Amino acid sequence: MPQKGCIGVSSRHAGLDARISTVSSASLSARTSMTKPVSSPFLDPTLLFEHFRGSYGSELLTAAVSHFGLFELLSNRPMSLVEIQQELNLQRRPAIVLLTAMRAMQLLDVDLEGRYLLSQLAVHHLVSATDHFVGDYIGLAAESPGVLEMVTRLRSNRPAHAKNDDAGAAFIFREGLESAMEQEASARRLTLALAGRAKNVAPHLADRLNLTEGILLDVGGGTGIYSIACLQKYPGLKAIVFDHREVLKVAAEFAEQYGVADRLELVEGDMFADTFPSADAILLSNILHDWDEPECQQLVAKCGESLSPGGRLLIHDVFLNDDLDGPLPIALYSAALFTLTEGRAYSAQEYRTWITAARLVPGNVVPTLIHCGVLTAVK
Repeated sequence: MPQKGCIGVSSRHAGLDARISTVSSASLSARTSMTKPVSSPFLDPTLLFEHFRGSYGSELLTAAVSHFGLFELLSNRPMSLVEIQQELNLQRRPAIVLLTAMRAMQLLDVDLEGRYLLSQLAVHHLVSATDHFVGDYIGLAAESPGVLEMVTRLRSNRPAHAKNDDAGAAFIFREGLESAMEQEASARRLTLALAGRAKNVAPHLADRLNLTEGILLDVGGGTGIYSIACLQKYPGLKAIVFDHREVLKVAAEFAEQYGVADRLELVEGDMFADTFPSADAILLSNILHDWDEPECQQLVAKCGESLSPGGRLLIHDVFLNDDLDGPLPIALYSAALFTLTEGRAYSAQEYRTWITAARLVPGNVVPTLIHCGVLTAVK
């Protein structure tokens, strides 16, 4: 591992691109003179994200009505999650994504035994035997490309762009899976695209943390913008961005642009397979929602093992209600995650279950921006 406090990149593979391996003192001085801050947005862009993700609501509703017959099914009797999975031939993850969205739309309720049943809105308008049935109208979109793609995703439990013989995804790293993030051009494009939201949210996260000193490990940190915001906020802090080779090339550029290369270390590694560098706090910012429940539990447990007593795990993400009945914008974002990754949105209670299993003590969720919040756990 290189000396901390520089932008040197530690790699387990020989031949890492020399242009991100070191920063000369001359370039460091030049960079410092034109440092720019990570600043909060003048206007809250949350509404833009809600509009952008709104199409998933139309696709899920049409799929539920026209392809799965969910409301006709539940018009007969309430059913448990497992029973619905069996009747619709859905695995757990797609079933939760679909049912959470329908609850957030106020079309389903849950009884005291945890069984799903129709809301009054669904009883009156989504059961074909009623006078005011609108299912056929919704069905006009049943063959639209977006709906058909959503149905395919729900039935296969595979993200978009996955190969037919592989349950993986193109936009996340997993051993043995061809990923767009392994190719320089596509990795750069996607990493910079994800930074669009992160640049808005990062200053809010930094403001809500107390990281006056020590080392922050940013697992899957991408451009490093969350770490960079924290480094600018807390001059006594150092940080490590832990990610894959092509992504770290972008992180190196950001470290220079934002004037923190002297306190930011880039370490190449696989968060599932490789040992984490030592740190006082570990940040998982918008990471766990890319993975299914077993992988989330694995990562949280690994973070717990890596932390020293008193160390903090910082889970920065979106959070569904603990009852998995909304909010609707998060339920629709969950559908977006479902179609592109191996994960979905989770509730704070689901995270707390994994945190407690890792022998950490969970705290409360503190909001940041664009539906995100940070849940802190202490060892």
